[in-house]
Amino acid sequence: MMLRFSTLLLLLCLVLLAESRRSRIRRRRWTGAVETQKHGTSLSAKAQDVTKSRKLKTEHLLQVDDHDFTMRPSFGGPAIPVGVDVQVESLDSISEVDMDFTVTLYLRHYWKDERLAFPSSTNKSMTFDGRLVKKIWVPDVFFVHSKRSFIHDTTTDNIMLRVFPDGHVLYSLRVTVTAACNMDFSRFPLDSQTCSLELESYAYTDEDLMLYWKNGDESLSTDDRISLSQFLIQKFHTTSRLAFYSSTGWYNRLYINFTLRRHIFFFLLQTYFPATLMVMLSWVSFWIDRRAVPARVSLGITTVLTMSTIITGVNASMPRVSYIKAVDIYLWVSFVFVFLSVLEYAAVNYLTTVQERRDRKSLPCTCGMSHTRTMMLDGMYSEADTDSLAGYTTAPMVPEEREKPGHMAGTLSVSSVSTTTAKKKGLRGLRIIPNTHAIDTYSRMIFPGSYIIFNLIYWSVYC
Repeated sequence: MMLRFSTLLLLLCLVLLAESRRSRIRRRRWTGAVETQKHGTSLSAKAQDVTKSRKLKTEHLLQVDDHDFTMRPSFGGPAIPVGVDVQVESLDSISEVDMDFTVTLYLRHYWKDERLAFPSSTNKSMTFDGRLVKKIWVPDVFFVHSKRSFIHDTTTDNIMLRVFPDGHVLYSLRVTVTAACNMDFSRFPLDSQTCSLELESYAYTDEDLMLYWKNGDESLSTDDRISLSQFLIQKFHTTSRLAFYSSTGWYNRLYINFTLRRHIFFFLLQTYFPATLMVMLSWVSFWIDRRAVPARVSLGITTVLTMSTIITGVNASMPRVSYIKAVDIYLWVSFVFVFLSVLEYAAVNYLTTVQERRDRKSLPCTCGMSHTRTMMLDGMYSEADTDSLAGYTTAPMVPEEREKPGHMAGTLSVSSVSTTTAKKKGLRGLRIIPNTHAIDTYSRMIFPGSYIIFNLIYWSVYC
């Protein structure tokens, strides 16, 4: 009896609990209906916005597992259009030796994939990181003529995927690319270079994928703070055309073109001014006494070696091209001017030696004179030196010696005349002629004039 009574009591408690739960559910439904009438919204409508459901997985929402994303959208149909826009973050470096440039940019793709469409009452997009990219189809865009490239991965992969309810997709990534640039150095360092970054689909031809600039010329944006040490960025612009491969077909190719003009002031200070100063320094030897052989030879050799050092330093930072650059013309012409100044003194020294030999042969013989001796004076003498010529009298000079310019000669004879008389006659008979060769005189005008004419022609052609 006790067992039956306890069983009935337990069943009664269960019935009461069930009734209380039903009453609570009815009360909640009634309260929700009242709230719906007050605010004019439907709870069923809110339940349809699956983007707000926390229990629904992304794969189920985008139906990733229900489609084969190894194939492009609309496979077998017309080519899928993929819009592209680029934001250049920085232009990192340009190497003349390697003929390449490095740029960091944000690359964005736009296309529509109906397989990723999802229902949403708010029409809001969903944003994902790079983990979902591996599960869906994305355009296989690569950089043509790229040497090195990588996607930034600090602190995570810099990839963003944004999906809209109608199936439109925005795929963005931050990438650094080092690409080749065909540079022409025929006008270096007064040159301008145009480099291009080319984008193209690797697998899909123009029949399957159509790449285009999404907003035309406005598809390329740059940071105003971009600057380079040696170049001035003149212009960024976009172009596009078809590229043909004999084995695979035609592909759409997009170009990011930028024009750079080199700053000349650095090369003026480091190359042109030193070379010009060395040429001008070589002209100093034209005003140095022709008998000062060590001074003129040392000056000529120093300027020649300095010009060789400047030429070597410039070529060390440049690629080994097979054509002549503008800076090579200037440096080698300057080197020729310096070298000619050394040859000029060699000619002066040789002609002076020949002239002195002829003068010695043309001197009169004084062998039979007992108290007379003849001496040749070649150089510049002060008044103290002429005072020391006491006791010497003048002798007639050879007519040939009077006609020869650039030579100083005096013929003095010993006499018993008094010291005072000898001084006066010695001063009258001592002829002093400037010790300058005619070649030096002409070189003082020809060398500077020729170099000035060369500079006028050079800068008018290359500037």
